[in-house]
Amino acid sequence: MKPTLLILAAGMGSRFGGLKQVEPVGPNGETILEYSVFDAIRAGFGKVVFVIRESFAEEFKDRFESKLAGKIEIEYVYQEVNKLPEGFDLPEGREKPWGTGHAVLMAKDVISEPFAAINADDFYGAEAYQVVAKYLSQSVSGDNYAMVGYQLDNTLSEFGSVSRGICVTDENKQLTKITETHKIRQEEKHILCESENQQTVELTGKETVSMNFWGFQPSVFGNIESQFVDFLTANINQPKSEFYIPFVVFEMINQGQANVEVLKAESPWFGVTYKEDKPFVVEQIQKLTDQGIYPEKLW
Repeated sequence: MKPTLLILAAGMGSRFGGLKQVEPVGPNGETILEYSVFDAIRAGFGKVVFVIRESFAEEFKDRFESKLAGKIEIEYVYQEVNKLPEGFDLPEGREKPWGTGHAVLMAKDVISEPFAAINADDFYGAEAYQVVAKYLSQSVSGDNYAMVGYQLDNTLSEFGSVSRGICVTDENKQLTKITETHKIRQEEKHILCESENQQTVELTGKETVSMNFWGFQPSVFGNIESQFVDFLTANINQPKSEFYIPFVVFEMINQGQANVEVLKAESPWFGVTYKEDKPFVVEQIQKLTDQGIYPEKLW
């Protein structure tokens, strides 16, 4: 059974200032999202599911449908702020999406096979898809998941701070802890962040971080749903609260409900967090094209 790629594309990119998912970065106007699908097809994925919002669904489909049709099976699901479990009503004034955990949950009715989940605006590199596809294609039980880890100093932006999930693993490469770390930035030769008590802390840059590239079994949907109910019960009236996938995974590890193997890929990661990041991304993709890793025209 071929794995599925779930692409989280419902965010509007507030820091970037627009719809990052359709921002051209390739030699012929290709988006990062298109490189992700291209790499997934080469790695053996059989279906792609896009999590988008109905407000830009037609624009999104017009942009990608004709390019991908016939190359991979395509499905769409919609993440809307009012899509809540039974018994919950949308609080007045809530506009902010509920987060990546909620986004993944939107696909529970269209995915029944092993799947990978990624951000639409992150470039993960061809090898990342290959190692995840290999993992998901093995005979693994329903509570064995995976995550692609990247080295922190390779995931920073020159133009502002970022948030990263810093990971701890045991001797068997199993994930034991994720710490969501904010305001990570480079100042001269130092990489600094803000601790939970708002103190400035220095990092080495060699830490393994999660860039939201997960390998899941469909069993994860039940855990996400139950945790989302708990989250809403405690946080529904907090207008900026978000339900993140790393929180879900860490809780499952703590409860003995999942094992998560941290996979390493030598391929590069880069993304467009700020508008100023785009020229770097364009340059890096051109280099990979010049090296023959990607064709001059993807489709």
